Amino acid sequence: MSSRAFITGASGLSLTTEEREFLREQRPWGFILFKRNVDNPLQVARLVQEFREAVEDSDAPVLIDQEGGRVQRLGPPHWPVYPAGATFGVLYDRDRDAGLKAARLSAQLIAADLADLGITVDCLPLADVPVPGADAVIGDRAYGADPHKVATIARAVTEGLEQGGVLPVLKHIPGHGRATADTHHRLPIVETLKDDLEAFDFAAFRPLADLPMAMTAHVVFSAIDATQPATTSATIIERVIRGTIGFQGLLMSDDVSMNALAGSIAQRTRAIVAAGCDIVLHCNGNLDEMRQVASEAPELSGFALDRARRALAKRKPPQPFDREAARAELDALTAAGAASA
Repeated sequence: MSSRAFITGASGLSLTTEEREFLREQRPWGFILFKRNVDNPLQVARLVQEFREAVEDSDAPVLIDQEGGRVQRLGPPHWPVYPAGATFGVLYDRDRDAGLKAARLSAQLIAADLADLGITVDCLPLADVPVPGADAVIGDRAYGADPHKVATIARAVTEGLEQGGVLPVLKHIPGHGRATADTHHRLPIVETLKDDLEAFDFAAFRPLADLPMAMTAHVVFSAIDATQPATTSATIIERVIRGTIGFQGLLMSDDVSMNALAGSIAQRTRAIVAAGCDIVLHCNGNLDEMRQVASEAPELSGFALDRARRALAKRKPPQPFDREAARAELDALTAAGAASA
């Protein structure tokens, strides 16, 4: 059965009758979970199954933002706390191999948690490179302030997710590190010169261009497109994301309901699709907004459908590993890094 080019959420711990009917009629490509959707493992697994039954696709992708640190939708008492991305960067500076091993182990353990629930996609890793004076929305989620280091740790995170049978989503392409505002609240404008962006911000994404999926940044790069954020800029998507960076995978927007974007939800959806994003992401579970997205999101077809199929085909069965031993090793590595700080 064909799917529509959007990912949607839900309002609570289980689908309402209206939500179930909406999913059945509109057939979104994927589903995303937030803390409002999470209580305990059995409940989450049931909600995931409800979604797949509603869209009549047992393999439909289910996404979550499970980074560690400040961004964890799954947490105590049922799921462990994982380190923030900056932890791996600090450890990497003291012992490169230890930093990469910790990043890989953390991602593999996260993937195991997700796979238990039927969640198949994690919105991770980040390749954002923060600079002094930037908004704290990225902050310690980033792996460091050097593009090569960030890309190297992001690759280790990717490997851990893949070993755990979960697909990665690279974010926030082509870079959120210079943003001086939180895009949940307003639109950031970056006025850095194009050559500097290419040498620094975009450089962290280029080594990761082979990842199956990426999420855009709601950020204006005035040296390239003075009026539109990357999410709705055909110029940035074509010249930077597909061109300079070389990303050819499935491109999804960041959340269409964020205040960084202008216009109605329907207008934003049209602009995202027209700019060249393959998938529109809507997160807040507001059914009226979900209907607006569905009204403007096309059937997945052509290159977008090909990229979606290629992305999902990259998911491999989880590799068996000793989770208790891996957790103990991760704890030991991060404790050693903290002790040497």
